[in-house]
Amino acid sequence: MPYKRNKQIYAKIGFLALFMMMNSLLSFGQSVSDQQKSFEESYVFEQNGNYQKAISVLKSSYMESSYEYNLRLGWLDYLAGQFTESESYYRKAISLKPMSIEARYGLVYPLLALGKTVETRVTYQEILEISPLDTQANYRLGLIYYQQEKYKDADVLLKKMINLYPFDYNTLILLAWNSLMMGKVKEAEVLFNKTLLYNPNDESALKGLETLK
Repeated sequence: MPYKRNKQIYAKIGFLALFMMMNSLLSFGQSVSDQQKSFEESYVFEQNGNYQKAISVLKSSYMESSYEYNLRLGWLDYLAGQFTESESYYRKAISLKPMSIEARYGLVYPLLALGKTVETRVTYQEILEISPLDTQANYRLGLIYYQQEKYKDADVLLKKMINLYPFDYNTLILLAWNSLMMGKVKEAEVLFNKTLLYNPNDESALKGLETLK
């Protein structure tokens, strides 16, 4: 008798566990469906320029632990001009996916809008720690260093870029001016002339060569 009773108890436990699992899967399916609907509606509102509506519809099913929600809200808040909120969501996304380069590129937008130059520079440095040959980060950080008159730091990054993309206009002209600022006259002259091969009437390159005379 005790054996039969135990079998009945185990059967009930098994049925209850199965019921709970099925109920959980059903709820998960409904949750995923709600999330997909929220994202889909947010894209429609974004395309129509109604960023607040797009934000609102996403927040109706927002999951704090979701990288995708935080990334998307970071972008929408940026478009809506809510830069502090945008920064916050992008930072949440990064905390959820610490190796994410896309979230860091997103973060740059509100940081620049808020005038946070130091944080912007740090963000590009983090990208390069993850991906040392990332072209955008190398160029943009080089540009920041150039603007801050940190020509030696800019030189390292821009020369890395010029080795990867020897005939890239943006890198050529920026490295030419950076070389000029460092007093590397011959190097600057070569780079300005290479820039003119890319764009024969480039005003910046012509101005650089005129400065060398």
